[in-house]
Amino acid sequence: MKELFGSPGKKSGLILRIGQCLFAAASIGIMASASGFSTTTAFCYLIAAMGLQVLWSVGLACLDVHALRFNKDLHNHIIISLFVVGDWVTATLSLAAACSSAGVMVLFTRDTTICQMELKFSCYMFQISIAFAFASWFLLAISSFVNDFFRCPHTEFNILPQQWL
Repeated sequence: MKELFGSPGKKSGLILRIGQCLFAAASIGIMASASGFSTTTAFCYLIAAMGLQVLWSVGLACLDVHALRFNKDLHNHIIISLFVVGDWVTATLSLAAACSSAGVMVLFTRDTTICQMELKFSCYMFQISIAFAFASWFLLAISSFVNDFFRCPHTEFNILPQQWL
């Protein structure tokens, strides 16, 4: 079986999971430390979605560390299917939270004068937190696509079945 960047149980997969966790944690920390975030539902949803992302990424990073330490193969169909479904769920929630928060920021910065007039809002911190959320989602999307390749029955990554070649 070919090894792809970011595959489960490999160093590159561990790096992707750690990156997801760090970007999601940074998004939570910056958003939670910004004043006025709790007045907007989308920002609270971003914190909840990134919290789920941190938990999911830490769990899979621990599984990758275990596989690397004890030289285990995580390319089992059931394990890969669990990774794919979990990645899809967390990716959907993370992207929805980041997009809704970004939409609120567009409203705040371009359509209203809330960011200029309200000193209690930390608009720049909100924007940085949203950028970290998108970065976490991007790394999660890479992991999800790589795991989806392993879930396919054609493990050599051929697009056509062998009898057609």
